[in-house]
Amino acid sequence: MADLTVSFVQAELHWHDAAANRAAFARQLAQLAGPTDLIVLPEMFTTGFSMDAAAQAEPMSGPTVAWLREQAAQHNAVVTGSVIIEENGAYFNRLLWVRPDGSLSSYDKRHLFTLAGEQHVYTPGRARLVEEWRGWRICPLVCYDLRFPVWSRNPPVRPYDLLLYVANWPAVRRTAWTTLLRARAIENVACALGVNRIGHDALGHAYAGDSALLDARGNYLVEADDRAGTFTHTLRREELEEFRAKFTALDDGDAFELIG
Repeated sequence: MADLTVSFVQAELHWHDAAANRAAFARQLAQLAGPTDLIVLPEMFTTGFSMDAAAQAEPMSGPTVAWLREQAAQHNAVVTGSVIIEENGAYFNRLLWVRPDGSLSSYDKRHLFTLAGEQHVYTPGRARLVEEWRGWRICPLVCYDLRFPVWSRNPPVRPYDLLLYVANWPAVRRTAWTTLLRARAIENVACALGVNRIGHDALGHAYAGDSALLDARGNYLVEADDRAGTFTHTLRREELEEFRAKFTALDDGDAFELIG
């Protein structure tokens, strides 16, 4: 039963400057104190949360995917975060899951933030992603997905162990962020990680951070508050398994199938 070391970066973002953001995150990751298994960056980590997809999007063959492959190989870890991707004339808020060998999976944000008009610019995803990595099953989602518990629901058969959200979640709604992240951990009997940004964007929106890692009981393991930096914690597989063996709530969940 392998443990999993998780690192995440909470940072300000350079507005619409992918090269500057890649360089800043590379500097942060170079300061990692030791080996890690998983590195998590925020939503739209190369641009900030932008509706200017036509000008900011990259193809899957672009420099950010190449950079993610370099970082994954360098740190011998999966590196994940979301970026604006153009594919076949459509734009996606796409989470990229990049492994050290250069292979990757992706998840397109399912729930687009209608209050910002995201649905008029981006194409929604249709399927969840659950990845097996170093003995852990991990379900990565994006920002607004946090508000929709059905999409996050952990199945009783082959449940995931870690639920994670990458986000640009504004400070004005920070109570919802902290409350829902804790709820998702508790109701799914899984560790949960939310990685947000800090600072202000060019549209005047403030971001409080509040990135956090929680155990399956909903207890905080790491709280970044409003601090910039790279945070690392090792999740103990034995602790998760022991808790699930004693508290079998997943077995009592309602059976359903996602069809939309």
